[in-house]
Amino acid sequence: MFATLGRFVTRHHRAVLIVALALLVLGGLWGSGAPGSLSGGGGFDDPNSASVHADQLLAGPLGRDVSDVVAVYSSPTKTVDDPGFAQPVQRALAAIPRGDVTRLDSYWSTHSADYVSSDRHSAYATLQLRSSDDQERVKELKAIQSYFNAPGVTVRLGGMTPMTSQVNAQSASDIVRAEALSLPVLLLLLVIIFGSLVAASNAVAIGILVVIGSLGLLRFVTIFTDLSTFAIEMVSVLGLGLAIDYALLMVNRFREELRGGRTVDAAIERTVATAGRTVAFSALAVATSLLGMLLFPSRFLQSMGYAGVATVLLAAASSLTVLPALLKWAGPWVDALRIPLPRWRTPADETQGRWYRVAKTVMRRPVLSAVGIVLVLVTLGLPLLGANWARPGDWVLPVNADARAVTQQLATQFKADPAKVITGVVELPGSVGAASSAVRDYAQRLAAVPGVHGASVTGTYDNLARISVGYAMDPQSREARTLVEDLRAQSPPTGATVSFTGMPASRVDIVDMVTARLPWMILFVAVVAFLALFLAFGSVVLPLKSLLLNLLSLSASFGAIKLIFQDGWLSGVLNFVPVGAIDINFPVLIVAIAFGLSMDYEVFLVSRIREQWARGGDGEEAIALGGQRTARIITSAALLLAIVVGGFLTSGITFMKMIGVGLVITVLVDATIVRGLLVPATMKLLGRWAWWAPAPLARWWSRHGFVEGDDDRPAPVPDSQSARV
Repeated sequence: MFATLGRFVTRHHRAVLIVALALLVLGGLWGSGAPGSLSGGGGFDDPNSASVHADQLLAGPLGRDVSDVVAVYSSPTKTVDDPGFAQPVQRALAAIPRGDVTRLDSYWSTHSADYVSSDRHSAYATLQLRSSDDQERVKELKAIQSYFNAPGVTVRLGGMTPMTSQVNAQSASDIVRAEALSLPVLLLLLVIIFGSLVAASNAVAIGILVVIGSLGLLRFVTIFTDLSTFAIEMVSVLGLGLAIDYALLMVNRFREELRGGRTVDAAIERTVATAGRTVAFSALAVATSLLGMLLFPSRFLQSMGYAGVATVLLAAASSLTVLPALLKWAGPWVDALRIPLPRWRTPADETQGRWYRVAKTVMRRPVLSAVGIVLVLVTLGLPLLGANWARPGDWVLPVNADARAVTQQLATQFKADPAKVITGVVELPGSVGAASSAVRDYAQRLAAVPGVHGASVTGTYDNLARISVGYAMDPQSREARTLVEDLRAQSPPTGATVSFTGMPASRVDIVDMVTARLPWMILFVAVVAFLALFLAFGSVVLPLKSLLLNLLSLSASFGAIKLIFQDGWLSGVLNFVPVGAIDINFPVLIVAIAFGLSMDYEVFLVSRIREQWARGGDGEEAIALGGQRTARIITSAALLLAIVVGGFLTSGITFMKMIGVGLVITVLVDATIVRGLLVPATMKLLGRWAWWAPAPLARWWSRHGFVEGDDDRPAPVPDSQSARV
């Protein structure tokens, strides 16, 4: 099938390139509107949770009673009693248009001491915006934001809505900065790795096609569902990363076949039949991993899933069609325009290669090597057992961001943070009037819960009652989770049901949703990946081995993330302030992306091992040669992906920095320790059993599996001092 595709593209390469160029132009025009079609950040909540149910009830006639915006005014020299402080602030607040504001309170309207800092050099005002949708509230805030400015007084905006707005703005600027930092380094490394501008330009062309095309696909998806703006970052990382991965594999095989004496057409056909087959199964494994994110109901995770699957499929399709057409165009000049830069050389005798020797050394003591490496990786993962899971909040912003600074200022200089409110919605079997006493008694019981700073009935409508509950602790702390559990444990009025919302409650609901569904996602990904690997290799042992090794890579990454982001290791180097918690979305994204990429490298390696083994050679020799022939492809791909992802280490959004660090660690550990050391050891231990399948499955695979023709042997690796990846 893949050889047929290679022949088709070779014969019609001009038509393929013309169609690709047309799609690139159309995709660019259509995809340029993708950022405007996305619905902003956020979307972390579980739409089926109790907290979202409460939000839906509050969006009705009952209404909300929260401080969407907390504007803190400060002066180092003036106090709130000074006319030079009070008058400009009062004029600014009076000028705010009331069209989208349902409530505006301040020290001067309430005369409450709670609104003034302990040193009286700061005071705050609170606003409740009209819309019940977080992104609509961001638009309402932007429309009135300039009115908050008061001459001679510094103002900072905090609260949920400014936090959402600031995260949106920060993430947009981070994408531009990350690409500006990583792309020049990426292009330089591509030229060094490929050794020529012509070869490197093929990878760049596929990367551009995939990124632009994926944006067009994203905009198409927005016709049917809302997508988060963070999907753009998924396209940026995966589009370039996978396009380069696949280009490395395809171009390297094409060069190998040319140096082995094949014609350009025959080399392309063989490249698509071998490396193209590997790309197809690799893409299937990666897409399957990302598809698992659709099992989660949150808009954020589903957006990342849609973006990831679209990008992977487009990367594979482009690599199997457009890239061979480009190689036909380049032909024997694929190594033209060599650059006088340091080059990675392959020894004339592959048995003298570094990775060949490493594999042979490991296979001399396979039990000791395998057990030692497994113990190291498991030990690296043990810190995860102490993880405190959280949801994104103002803690993801840089310390100097207004929303985060306001939270810190309210915690240290004021009696209470007006944004720290948990709202309970009581649904009664009859009207509130008949049960008003029971509702008040219930509010008193809530007020007695440890950690609560007052609870009162703040609104009623028909059979609904709203109870506002104040608290003071960090909403991402373990104490906040205990508080929510204690509130929910209180017995409501007879026949009534109660739903709580607010940052602590939504955090508990998100964490519970992810922890409940993550095992199902892992099972789904494992089953489909198992089937894909069985179709590729006809073995039931290799897929199981691959899944276990991938879990070890993930374990090491998860443990490191806990130490870095929860405990604060390297926080100075990475420029963030730890809050003692890890974003619960992190394991889902890392499992989806890193697991898929790990399978990517596994398919690269095992395909070459199987190809060598199928010739009837020695099993140990096949493992060592397969490792030597793919080591530089895998390590180069991992290095380039680390550069692409590494740009996000500079992100001001902590959870994006977290994902970047996690991916870099996982990919580098997998590409070196696992593929270079653990795979040879385990393959040696398994021996011929690595390729075993029950007789019925083996017979089925021999008839229907995607096996390459044994009579079409790959060209021998040349004795060339200049052979490179």
